Amino acid sequence: MIEIKDYRGHIRNWRALCETLSVSDTLPRKEREEEILLKAYETWGCDMASHMHGMFAFALWDTEEKKLFCLRDQFGTKPFYYYQTADGKLLCGTTIRGIMGQEGFVKALNEEMLQIYMSLTYVGGEDTFFKGLKKLMPGCYLIWQDGSFEIHRYWKPEFHPDSTKTLDMWADEIHETLTQIIPEIKEAHETAESFLSGGVDSSYVLAMTDVQTTNSCGYDDERFDESMLAKKTADILGRGNRRCVVTPEAYFDIVPYVMYNMEQPLGDASAIAFAIACRETAKHTRLCYSGEGADEFFGGYNMYRNAERYGENLKTFYVGNTNIMKEDEKKKILRHYNEEIQPINLVKKIYEENEGCDPLTKMSDVDIQIWLEGDIYLNVDKMSEAAGLEVRMPLTDRRIFDIASRMPSAYKVNEEQNKVALRTAAAKVLPEEIAFRKKLGFIVPIRIWLADARYNGDVIAKFSSDYAAEFFNVEEINAILQDYLGGNSDGWRKVWTIYTFLVWYEEYFIKR
Repeated sequence: MIEIKDYRGHIRNWRALCETLSVSDTLPRKEREEEILLKAYETWGCDMASHMHGMFAFALWDTEEKKLFCLRDQFGTKPFYYYQTADGKLLCGTTIRGIMGQEGFVKALNEEMLQIYMSLTYVGGEDTFFKGLKKLMPGCYLIWQDGSFEIHRYWKPEFHPDSTKTLDMWADEIHETLTQIIPEIKEAHETAESFLSGGVDSSYVLAMTDVQTTNSCGYDDERFDESMLAKKTADILGRGNRRCVVTPEAYFDIVPYVMYNMEQPLGDASAIAFAIACRETAKHTRLCYSGEGADEFFGGYNMYRNAERYGENLKTFYVGNTNIMKEDEKKKILRHYNEEIQPINLVKKIYEENEGCDPLTKMSDVDIQIWLEGDIYLNVDKMSEAAGLEVRMPLTDRRIFDIASRMPSAYKVNEEQNKVALRTAAAKVLPEEIAFRKKLGFIVPIRIWLADARYNGDVIAKFSSDYAAEFFNVEEINAILQDYLGGNSDGWRKVWTIYTFLVWYEEYFIKR
C-alpha cells in the first residue's frame, strides 16, 4: 500500500491523468490530486513526473517495502528538504520548520553557507543554512530504504536549437502552447486574480485569462513606480486594478516576518515588497496568477545582451543573476573563510552539461538551475503560502520551456530588444506598446530608504550586535555600511544582504 506523507502543488493536466489512471474527475481537488499521485506511482514508478505538468513536491511511503519515494518538479517551483538523523532515520518534507519539529533533528548553523549567500544573496545549491539539512534539487527524486538513500536526476534542461523556423513561427508556437495550457491552470468553479506589473510577462498572462481583477505594487516615489503602467494595461484590457502602496515603514516592519517564513535568508529586496503584495491580495482572493519563468527561458534580462562578449569567460565568473561580493572582499569581512567554499563550484557541472552551447544559452541554463530555484520560486512559494494565497505561474511549464530549449538565441535577444519571440507572441493579444515595452524589473526604492535615518536604525544596530561579531569582522561590515550612508549608493546590496542574514539568524537562533 502506498501512502502520501507530504504533498504541495497543483497538477495541471489532471483531466488527462484522471482518464488515463481511472481516477474520478468529480473528486475534490485535494483528494483527486492525491489519488493521481498514488495511481501514477503505481503505474509509472520513478518515471511518473514525465507524465505530469504543473508545480509539485511530494513524499510517498510504500508500507510493504518500507520505502520512501520523494520527488520535486522539473523547475523546483515547490521546495523539498531532507535530513538524516544520527540513528539513520530520514526526515523530509516541503517545509524546513516541519522537519525541525520532528524527533531527531538537531538545529545547528551551517556557517559555510554564508560564503555562498554573501555573493548570491540567496541559498544556491543543495545545502542549506542548517547543518545536515539539504534541498532535493529540481528534476530529482530520492529513494530511502533500509537506513540509506539515493538520489536520481530524472530531468535536466537540454538545448537543441532549431534554425529552420522563422520568428513568426516561434511566436505562433509559443502562443498556441500557452493557449493549450491556460484552461488547465484553474477549474471552472475557481476565481483567480493576477499580479500585474508594467512588463510583458504578467500582461500576457492577464490577456490570455479570464481574470477580472489585477493587483499591483506601487510607491509614492514616481521614479520607482510601475503601478501606473500596470493600471494602464488593465484599463486597455478592460480589467480592474488594485494598487498596493508600499511605504518604507511597512517595508522595514515586515522584514522579520519575511525572513522567518522564508525559512532561510533571502537578500532579494523585491521579496519584501512581494510579501506585502501577497498579504494584501489574500484579503480578497485565494488564487492569483504570476508571470515567472519567461525571463530565464526566453532571454529577458538586459545582462543577457552581453552574453557574446563574455564568451568562454562565463564559466570563470557567471554564477547566476546576482554576484555582489567577490572572494577578496568576503575574506576581509568573514571571521571564518574557507577557500574551498566558492559560488563558482555550484555551476561547474552545469557548464559541463551545456558545453558547446552559445553563451546566452549557458547564462540561461545557470539561471534556470540556480537562480530560479534558489530565489524566484522560493520567494513566490514561501510568501504566498504564509499569506494563505496560492500562486500559479502559467509560463513556468515544461511545454513552454521545450519551445525555449529549441529556439536559437537570435530570437531571444538582439541589439534592440530582449524576449523577442515571446514579445512577438504576446503582441497577438496585447497592443505593441505593452508587448514591446522596455523591461523595468520589480524595482524597490530600498537604495534610498536604507540610507534614511528614519528607517535604518535596526540595520545600524544589527551591524554592531554581539551575534554579528560571531560571523563578521564588525569593523569591516560597518565600513561598508558607512561608505553607503556616506553617499556610495552602489553599496546598498551588500548592506541589505548582511542585514537580511542577521535578521534571519535572530529569528531562528536568538529568539527561538
